[in-house]
Amino acid sequence: MKLTIKQNILIEHLNNVIKGVSSKNLIPILNCIKFELKSEGLYLMSTDNEIAIKSFIPKSEITDLNTCGDIVIPGRYIYDIVKKLPNKDINIEEVLDSKVFISNDTASFTLNCNKVDEFPNLELEDNKNPIKINKKVFKAIISQTNFATSTQESRPILTGINFKINENIMECTATDSYRLAKKKIMLQEKIENNIDITIPNKNLNELVKLINEDEEELLEMHIFNNKVIFKFDNIVFMTRLINGSYPDTSKLIPNEFMLNIKVNLNEFYGSLDRASLFSNEDEKNTIKLESSENEIKLLSNIPEIGNVEELVFCKKNNNENIKIAFSSKYMMDAIKSINSEEIELMFNGDVKPIIVKNSESDDLIQLILPIRTY
Repeated sequence: MKLTIKQNILIEHLNNVIKGVSSKNLIPILNCIKFELKSEGLYLMSTDNEIAIKSFIPKSEITDLNTCGDIVIPGRYIYDIVKKLPNKDINIEEVLDSKVFISNDTASFTLNCNKVDEFPNLELEDNKNPIKINKKVFKAIISQTNFATSTQESRPILTGINFKINENIMECTATDSYRLAKKKIMLQEKIENNIDITIPNKNLNELVKLINEDEEELLEMHIFNNKVIFKFDNIVFMTRLINGSYPDTSKLIPNEFMLNIKVNLNEFYGSLDRASLFSNEDEKNTIKLESSENEIKLLSNIPEIGNVEELVFCKKNNNENIKIAFSSKYMMDAIKSINSEEIELMFNGDVKPIIVKNSESDDLIQLILPIRTY
């Protein structure tokens, strides 16, 4: 294999595939990046057995494509070398004894390579009927739900986001048993078979880092029995699925409520933020909310430090009042995900879940369990 390529072009694509290289992996081949030079261009590939990433550089962006071939190079070393080189042409050439020679007009490096046949076969094939989603929309879905996933490996299924697709409706759900985030969108096309899969949140976090949200282009989801392959731009991203059945959350959100309260999002968030200064992580960042005729009161205290009381103007749908406590962190996470000037807080008593949503739309629902203090 032999080619010449600009440093800025190569590092852009190495930035993509380095996310699939784990420094903690005990299997040496999984710490490597595979370079596959073909007549149409250069493919870079990496995997840690949880995710796999392939990034393609077309021939038109390569200064000189001399000899095709495959090599497998230690990922962190090639990444750090290219990153520190100036933005000039870089020569990459496979030499004898399983080595690669990397040079420009002032510097040269020689790296030992791993065996090509030991690198995993990534099987990044297509599905005949991929699901197509706008890249911006997909990135928003993840940011509006992923904070509610669990970090506890005792229930692996809750560490992912559940994707359900029925005809042209996609419903994405995340929960850690104390809160829930649910987002619905309409797809451009109907699908033949219903989909119900759960994708690890940590893998989705790596995926969204690769998505350029400035563009209005589509990404494709190719769904298989044990994996999902995402394709967009010149990138292919594969993630494994979490085995098991996601809990049925459809009955958790009531259709009727005792009390609905509308508040300005920024005002309510600011009051929560200040009140949370007097909440304690050991006590679940608990804040108390008390409603009256046209305002809600937020209360919190740390006995050895002091207390705080915040008033927020509100609009109620009836004369009922509520006294309820909840985690300020969970409530603030939920509010940050909503893109609206006004939000609606919906209650069915002091021990029933609190529902938070955009006052004008039901496409994003946030649910928070209360904390018993009253």
